[in-house]
Amino acid sequence: MAAVAAAAGTAAGPGAPEPMPSYAQLVTRGWGSALAAARGCADCGWGLTRRGLAEHAHLAPPELLLLALCALGWTALRSAATARLFRPLAKQCRLLPRDAAKMPESAWKFLVYLGCWSYSAYLLLGTDYPFFHDPPSVFYDWTPGMVVPRDIAAGYLLQGSFYGHSIYATLYMDTWRRDSVVMLTHHVVTLALIICSYAFRYHNVGVLVFFLHDLTDVQLEFTKLNTYFKAAGGPYQRLHALLADLGCLCFCVSWFWFRLYWFPLKVLYATLHTSLLSVPDIPFYFFFNALLLLLTAMNLYWFLYIVALAVKVLTGQMRELSDPREYDWAEAHSPKPSKAE
Repeated sequence: MAAVAAAAGTAAGPGAPEPMPSYAQLVTRGWGSALAAARGCADCGWGLTRRGLAEHAHLAPPELLLLALCALGWTALRSAATARLFRPLAKQCRLLPRDAAKMPESAWKFLVYLGCWSYSAYLLLGTDYPFFHDPPSVFYDWTPGMVVPRDIAAGYLLQGSFYGHSIYATLYMDTWRRDSVVMLTHHVVTLALIICSYAFRYHNVGVLVFFLHDLTDVQLEFTKLNTYFKAAGGPYQRLHALLADLGCLCFCVSWFWFRLYWFPLKVLYATLHTSLLSVPDIPFYFFFNALLLLLTAMNLYWFLYIVALAVKVLTGQMRELSDPREYDWAEAHSPKPSKAE
């Protein structure tokens, strides 16, 4: 892959940040770099994969054990919070039975995603890490087995263990939706990216990915919570209705801006193109970019739901905001009422 760097030019050093590219530049330069890397990989195959794992993967068994224990901790904490906090709150606020059954899930996700996004925002905007303003810098000074800073390692433990818990939660704790299979795939891909990027010391990229994805989840759950409380009536019904409308608007805008604009032009451009300029023989280039492109495809898939929601609201087909992914499996396959009701 060394020929890629020579053909593309000298890697940008830690000087002035490189201007953010356009979509056209992302496609042409990214495709060109990937194609040149494929042509220059003379010994690609299982042998190179085994050597790459032996030389570049650094993940100790105690770290995996800690990740698993923390995932179990998230599950236990959610169960306790649901039973002792969220369900009593739903009952006290006299939510409709259907909303009361779904409110604990949204409240839990809202609090966790808010904490995760706040921490990644602190790392990118409140410290000296330049990754947000200068995405190519995520690969500056990269070396195999480099030390992961403690603050970034803490963020990785937080996110990795939560997505480990989320795989179990999607199957056994969350409301089943039309896109639950896609959601499960998303959690598996995300967990693989987290573990592998940590092992191969691509943690700088990971922090940027966390920041660009978690905010929309915060806004989604915030909107759903206000929709549930609005339906219950009461003196604050108008306030919840206003917050639900504002939350929906912010969610739609930020989904496009963070996941479909910043994510490809900051993260994918760095991993597809500038990574080869800084590290010409970067290991597992195709594996990581394939997972990131799959993540992008899922972001586009969910954006179709957002567009469908916007069209229904603008054309008057939907008077009340709702999650278009909602789908009660029990109702669809049985004439009996679901247990959630």
